[in-house]
Amino acid sequence: MESNAMNDLYDRDLAGARFRRLCGGNQQEEEMESCVEVAPIPGAADAYALRDSKNPTAGTLRFTGAELRAAGIATAAL
Repeated sequence: MESNAMNDLYDRDLAGARFRRLCGGNQQEEEMESCVEVAPIPGAADAYALRDSKNPTAGTLRFTGAELRAAGIATAAL
């Protein structure tokens, strides 16, 4: 993906984004579970915002659907 296209994802407003919590990857108790929150970016095709579920105000990363799928995160249900 071109860097300009990625910058465009960061220009998108996340107001109205509906984050879904995804957990897994460790065998700890539920409160120690590794989780993230993922939401489709409003107005962007096949693009997603990702943030820490335990500290959602720490910042949000943006990814294309292809990048998330390459990392093993299914985007079909998001």
